[in-house]
Amino acid sequence: MPPTPSARADARIVWPDDERRTHFERWLAPLAAQFELDMASLAPASSDASFRRYLRIQSPARSFIVMDAPPPQEDVRPFVQIARRITAAGLHAPEVLAADEQRGFLLLSDLGRTLYLDALRKAEPAAADRLMREAIAALVQWQTRLAPQGLPPYDNALLRRELALFPDWCVQREFGVQWSSTEQAAWRAVCDLLVASALAQPRVFVHRDWMPRNLMVSDPSPGILDFQDAVNGPVTYDIACLLRDAFISWDEEREIDWAVRWWQAVRATPVLAGHAFAEDFGECWRALEWMGLQRHLKVLGIFCRLKHRDGKPHYSTDLPRFFAYATRVALRYRPLAPLLPLLEPLSGQIR
Repeated sequence: MPPTPSARADARIVWPDDERRTHFERWLAPLAAQFELDMASLAPASSDASFRRYLRIQSPARSFIVMDAPPPQEDVRPFVQIARRITAAGLHAPEVLAADEQRGFLLLSDLGRTLYLDALRKAEPAAADRLMREAIAALVQWQTRLAPQGLPPYDNALLRRELALFPDWCVQREFGVQWSSTEQAAWRAVCDLLVASALAQPRVFVHRDWMPRNLMVSDPSPGILDFQDAVNGPVTYDIACLLRDAFISWDEEREIDWAVRWWQAVRATPVLAGHAFAEDFGECWRALEWMGLQRHLKVLGIFCRLKHRDGKPHYSTDLPRFFAYATRVALRYRPLAPLLPLLEPLSGQIR
């Protein structure tokens, strides 16, 4: 039976249709008794760039998170499976307490209310350094204790699909620019270089968004979120995410210091065994920067797609940060210089 009107979910929760709300309330009703949930406390916790959203609900002893991930747009099964693997590796992920995988509802433990992003923005330099070192230590544990076998491959096809988001959504849709055949050839040549660099790296369990917005200040810290899209991919991907983030930037001296600390920790493990990265930080740093460039071009496309397709224009306010990241790397490495004439006309239009 659905909850009585007095026990219904909070009116602040907007549902796309009555059917989904009814399914949710029927699923949650027995859990309310099991976990002593206060249905009136249900309130939005956060949302992200996908169709998922998160709700927080209270009990007398603790709080919980409900994931609402409507099919067919979302599939909660990878989240459930990977959460268990993360916990088994000694890392801190939400515990899946109940699941309706068919309809996309999960009841999770609550990792807290403080994102690394918020803590870092307020932190003094020493506190920020401590938080980043904790995130790096957890990443090393992630890369060395989680076996990537069975994950989707971060392969040639996926890398190129991601890169294609930049011309499709940023260049053409956001700025209305059509590249000439010469410009298209330059773009393809840069993509070939970035893809080859990524595919030449040691393969690890890749989070794909190991960034301060997906890490929580918790006990133990960090708590790890948004890992359902993990893949078997390049070792530098997640450290590039952390160092050159969508919402907070660092001076290069600090980036290199943190990158060296990560490299020194990983090179002491089998992850880099027999690879040039194990002996040459300079080569590892180059690959990290190129991997970051692939990601930043992808994100430029994604943020523009969120604006034009999904009605989420606020992401586009961070386009200048990503153009700056991409331009810096293209300026530094001669083989990437053909990218500069493609970026400059666009970045110059941003107000």
